[in-house]
Amino acid sequence: MALKRRNKVSPNFSMSSMTDIVFLLLIFFMITSTLINPNALKLLLPKSNSQTSAKPLTTVSIKDMGNRYDFFVPNSDGIIVKVPFSQLEKIIKQNLQGKDNPTISLHVDKTVPMEEVVKVMNIAKNNKYKLILATSP
Repeated sequence: MALKRRNKVSPNFSMSSMTDIVFLLLIFFMITSTLINPNALKLLLPKSNSQTSAKPLTTVSIKDMGNRYDFFVPNSDGIIVKVPFSQLEKIIKQNLQGKDNPTISLHVDKTVPMEEVVKVMNIAKNNKYKLILATSP
């Protein structure tokens, strides 16, 4: 009596599950890498030895662009956007509206003249906001 096997064992290996895992890992690492430092401007900050314990509620960055100075503020989604100086005070007020102890962190390039820094300081003073000048340790 000749017995035949009905189901043949296939020596092939399916790579579809392996490609799914690799694809999911790729998506995971792409998302986590953007969460590390999503909206950072590269600024050369002045050096300081002292630090403050106040936690800023919003940030203002001033970057030297050669012949002009650009102001950057996070929008309602937390994405840092370039803002003209004429709109800066309005956007800061929107970001700090209804917050207790409103504090602004000011990040300024080393090469930006003090005049531009004082403009933002005056906005903070006129609205009774606390201001922290960010420095590198």
